[in-house]
Amino acid sequence: MTDIQAQAAPASMARGLVRKAPENFLDRADIHAIQSQGAGGRRAFIRGAFAAALAGGAATRAAAQAGDAGDGDPAILKLPRHSTSLGQPVAAHPYGQPSKYEGNVQRRQSPGLTQTNQASVSFAPIQSLFGIVTPNGLHFERHHQGWWDIDPQQHRFMINGLVKTPKVFTMDDLMRLPSVSRFHFIECGANTGMNWGNVAVPTVQYTHGMLSCCEYTGVPLITLLEMAGADLKNGKFILAEGADGSSMTRTIPMELVRSSEVLVAWGQNGEMLRPENGYPLRLVVPGVQGVSWVKYLRRVELGDMPWATKDEAVHYIDLMPDGQHRQYTSIQECKSVISTPSGGQVLLASGFYNITGLAWSGRGKVKRVDVSVDGGRNWRTARLENPVLSKCLTRFNIDWVWNGKSAIVQSRAMDETGYVQPTYRQLREVRGSRSIYHNNAVQSWLVQENGEVKHVQLA
Repeated sequence: MTDIQAQAAPASMARGLVRKAPENFLDRADIHAIQSQGAGGRRAFIRGAFAAALAGGAATRAAAQAGDAGDGDPAILKLPRHSTSLGQPVAAHPYGQPSKYEGNVQRRQSPGLTQTNQASVSFAPIQSLFGIVTPNGLHFERHHQGWWDIDPQQHRFMINGLVKTPKVFTMDDLMRLPSVSRFHFIECGANTGMNWGNVAVPTVQYTHGMLSCCEYTGVPLITLLEMAGADLKNGKFILAEGADGSSMTRTIPMELVRSSEVLVAWGQNGEMLRPENGYPLRLVVPGVQGVSWVKYLRRVELGDMPWATKDEAVHYIDLMPDGQHRQYTSIQECKSVISTPSGGQVLLASGFYNITGLAWSGRGKVKRVDVSVDGGRNWRTARLENPVLSKCLTRFNIDWVWNGKSAIVQSRAMDETGYVQPTYRQLREVRGSRSIYHNNAVQSWLVQENGEVKHVQLA
């Protein structure tokens, strides 16, 4: 991707429900003031804007909705049932459930990718998530032969190949060892794949929803290899094999394993893995496309060359403009997307909005995210919210005052290596337009004058 890097100038479901933001509490003429103030001044400015709105039109509208401008807002003046009655007992939900009012926040399926007898893909609702952590129940799914709920007492993990003593571990064996916990993103190599062909799928859930970020707990794979007496001089690659019906197998270079980044993991966000995410054991390979994070992990073999298995020779390879296939392109390059405002959402009125989204890089930390509201002609640098971690999602925010006219919002990320997320023109100059995998081009959303947001693709 060096050609793309050289050309880039240094410098996101069904129609989603958008909670009603405070309307018109910021005068458009004050945009320059909010941009020029520091964090403390910015907070004071916004507080003042809210106070003015509440003292004026907002209070008037609330009173009018009450039916009598002099009676005030009944949602404030009349105590609701939940303030005067006994709530449900703890035992009502032994395992916690989301509110019934959040029922629209769910994974959604797509018929667009490889199918078996079962649906094979569900997309995470990233337009409805906050921060950087994906709840386990909303983590995206990609299956190659359906998912299984495997008995952990019967599951075994084996290490063989260029080792002195092949080892077989039970789950109890593994969980007795010293463990580590780390936050990392996982992205399917086909995420944003439909966009290669100018297919304007409607929402960010479908354009970028094969993406999640969790805290994973497990033991470094290098520890287990050393326990088996691995030949770390001649061993150049590992083959990871899953226990599902597809026997998913992937080649992973040892330089990733030696760094202790690669984990044999059983924990996700503080609990055991979910069955659809590989319970009871999966591989975690930070920065690498999700297919290499082999689920239902049953075996790792150490060898001296890549295996070129069926899943590496047919799928997850990049079709180049000259007709050749590029193999073993596993790293997920620097990428970002605006999640609000995004396709399917509606801006209720002109005024102040917070533009927010996610950025990530398979090569390390996100260093910077720029945002444009005019289709890439002008850019402003967004705020990166803590924590900013290596090979992990990073949340960004930026203030925007929408003037009620058409706008095209975009984000462009840069990672700590200096790589800058390319435009579609830059990406296609190197990769052509017939690929499926590893699309990290800048995403564009059109905000129309009526407030509706749509997916558009700029050349």
